[in-house]
Amino acid sequence: MTIKIIEGEKFAHMLIEGANNLSNNAKKIDALNVFPVPDGDTGTNMNLTITSGVKEVKMQKTDHVGRVASAFAKGLLMGARGNSGVILSQLFRGFTKSVEGKATIAAKDLSKALEYGVDMAYKAVMKPVEGTILTVAKDAAKKAVEFSEESDDAVQLLEEVVKEAKASLERTPDLLPVLKEVGVVDSGGQGLVTIYEGFLAVLKGEKVVDIVQHAPSMSELVKVEHHQSAQSHLATEDIEFGYCTEVMVKFENEKVNENPFNEQGFREELSEFGDSLLVVSDEDLLKIHIHAEYPGNVITAAQKYGSLVNVKVENMREQHTSIIGNELGEPTPVQSPAKDGREQKTEFAIITVSMGEGIGKLFKGLGAKRVIEGGQTMNPSTEDFVKAIEDANADKIIILPNNSNIIMAAEQAASVSDAEVAVVPSKTVPQGLAALLAFNPTDSLEDNRKEMLEALGSVKTGEVTYAVRDTSLNGVQIKKNDFMGIMEKNIVSTGANVQVVAKALLNEMVDDDSEIVTVILGEDRSGKEGDELAAYIEEKYGDVEVEVHVGNQPLYSYIISVE
Repeated sequence: MTIKIIEGEKFAHMLIEGANNLSNNAKKIDALNVFPVPDGDTGTNMNLTITSGVKEVKMQKTDHVGRVASAFAKGLLMGARGNSGVILSQLFRGFTKSVEGKATIAAKDLSKALEYGVDMAYKAVMKPVEGTILTVAKDAAKKAVEFSEESDDAVQLLEEVVKEAKASLERTPDLLPVLKEVGVVDSGGQGLVTIYEGFLAVLKGEKVVDIVQHAPSMSELVKVEHHQSAQSHLATEDIEFGYCTEVMVKFENEKVNENPFNEQGFREELSEFGDSLLVVSDEDLLKIHIHAEYPGNVITAAQKYGSLVNVKVENMREQHTSIIGNELGEPTPVQSPAKDGREQKTEFAIITVSMGEGIGKLFKGLGAKRVIEGGQTMNPSTEDFVKAIEDANADKIIILPNNSNIIMAAEQAASVSDAEVAVVPSKTVPQGLAALLAFNPTDSLEDNRKEMLEALGSVKTGEVTYAVRDTSLNGVQIKKNDFMGIMEKNIVSTGANVQVVAKALLNEMVDDDSEIVTVILGEDRSGKEGDELAAYIEEKYGDVEVEVHVGNQPLYSYIISVE
C-alpha cells in the first residue's frame, strides 16, 4: 500500500489508534518505569495525557490536518501528567506548529513535523537526559527526515520511523546506566513506540490488536524472569526530591503586566527547587512539572503570573514503597517509622475530614497527611481529632473540618493538644480543597492559617442531595425523594430528575467571573452522568475549565465547586 497524501480524517484516526495502542500497553509501560524516579506511573501518565488530546480531536468536525493537530496539542497540554506526559505534549505541540495551516500533509511534511516536535520538546526540558523518550523521538525523526529525501510514500516513511524508534529504544540502556542496572528499556520511549505503531497500523489498514507485540528483550526480563516491576530494584531513600508537583496556571494580564513572563527565565528560577523540571506555555496557559521537596514554593512562584487551574502533588516515596509492598504481599509504611513506631516527625501536617473514598484520595493527593472519615451524618468526635493529631506526629497541625457541624469538635481538640494546632473553619469539601491549595510549607502556622482562611472565600459550593420527607422551605415545595440543588445552604432547584436539578444549580452558580468548575460524583452517580454534566458546562460556558472526580460520597449525588 502506498499513501502520498494524508488527509485530516485519516490523521485523526492515526491519533486515536496511537492512543488506543498506548492504552492497551499502559500497565506494561508502568512496570518499566525507573527513571527519573521509580514511581511506576509512566504508562498511566502518558495514557491520561494522550486520552485528553484524543478527546479534543473527537470533538472536532474538520478534515483539516492543521486544525486536528491543534486540537490534539491543546488537549495534550491541558491533560499532561508527569515527565513523560509533558514531553509528549511538547512533541506534538512542535508537530502542530509545523503543520498548522496545512489541510493535508505529505511524507516530507510528516518528517519535518516530527523533527520540529523534537526541537520543541528538548527546549522544554531544563536538563535533557539521553536514553529517554527524547532520544527515541530524536532518532526516529532523524530517520524520517533522511528517508523523506528518498521516497514520498508516507507508509514506508512511518515503517522506517517505527523501526528506528524500536532500535533506539533498545539502545537506551547504553545511554542511561540505571536502565542497564535494572535490565529494562526506557518506559517513556516504550510509550512513544506504541503510539507510532498505532499511527502505522492506520496507514497500513491494520487494527491495533493485530500489531506484532513490541517486545524489547530486556523489558521482558522484568516480567518473565523476575516477576517483579523494575521499581523493586531501587531503594526509596534514593529519591532526592520527594513530591511530583504539577501546576497549571491561566495567565492573567494584570499579573503578567506586573511580572512579565519569560519561559526560560522562569525555568531557571524553578530549577532551584528540584529536578525533572519542565516548563511549557502557550498564549493562555502555563504548565509546570517538577520533582520538588517543597511543592508550595513552586505553586507560589507560578501564581505570580495568573490563577491556578490545576495542582497535583504526589508523594513519590509513598508510591514507590507501595509498589514494593504490594509485590512482597506486605503493607508498607508511608515513611520510615520513628523509634516509638510512629512516622518520623515532620514540621507540618494537615488533617482533613472526608465523606467518601474518592474525596479522601483528592485530599491526600494535595498533601493532607491524615484524612478522617466523616461528614453530614457521621461527625468525628473531639477524640477522633486528638488521636489524628497524635498520629500525625508533627510540630504544627492544620485541621480542615469541611463541615460546619464539625468545626467545634476540631477546635476543642486543638485546645487540648500539646502541638501547635490551627483550625481553618472550612464548611464544605470545595472550601477544604481551596484551602489546601493555599498551603505553603515555608510559611509560619499563623500565616498559613490566614492564607487558607482567605482561600475559603474564593470558592462557591453547590450540593445535590435528596429530600427525606415532604416539606416547604423558603416558599419552595419539596416532595419526598426529590432532588435538591443547594447553593451555600440555599435551595435553588428541586425536581425528580437529578441531572435537571444539577444543571439548574450550575446555572445559579456559574457567572462571568467563573473560571473553574469541579464536579465530584457521589456513590449513586455514574461516570456517564458526570460526563454528561461536564459536556453541558463546556457547551454553555465555553471559557470555563471543567474537572470531574469520583468522590463516592454518600447522601450527595454531586458536590460542585465554582472558582
